[in-house]
Amino acid sequence: MIYRFRVILDNDTKDEDVFRDLEIRDTDTLEDLHNIITQSFGFDGTEMASFYVSNDIWEQGEEISLFDLSEEATARLMNETSLDGLLDEDQTKLIYVYDFLSMWTFFVELAEIVEEMEGHDYPNLMYVQGQVPEFAPEKTFEADALDDFDEFEDDFDPEDYDQLDFDENWN
Repeated sequence: MIYRFRVILDNDTKDEDVFRDLEIRDTDTLEDLHNIITQSFGFDGTEMASFYVSNDIWEQGEEISLFDLSEEATARLMNETSLDGLLDEDQTKLIYVYDFLSMWTFFVELAEIVEEMEGHDYPNLMYVQGQVPEFAPEKTFEADALDDFDEFEDDFDPEDYDQLDFDENWN
């Protein structure tokens, strides 16, 4: 089977949309998908990258990395993760981050699953929309407002040491 993806640059601007439509075999790996994404957007592919499993509202889930940088060697890796083992009609969305210093971020959505066509080479770049900007779009990270937070609302009296439950013979 062939997976058809739309890969959209998260550019947070009112400029034109920048996306690529790609085809790739369902038995290929996330590393193969990483390679066609980097090539289709004009990157050299030498930077660190990760995919994140996502839900319908694009919340970032489990990380699947290009390289294992953890000390326990427990990270899930792109070259060991096949597309058909990760994606299907119910799970269709991934977030892709390329170059963690620049934070190029892409929304990757499985658009459809079709039969392989004889005579076609895969992976395949089907459609190109928009020009990739020279620099990665800036990201703004905002925390949720803490409306009810009062740092002095803990009923702690700094002059009353008896309330501290301190064992003076602790060492």
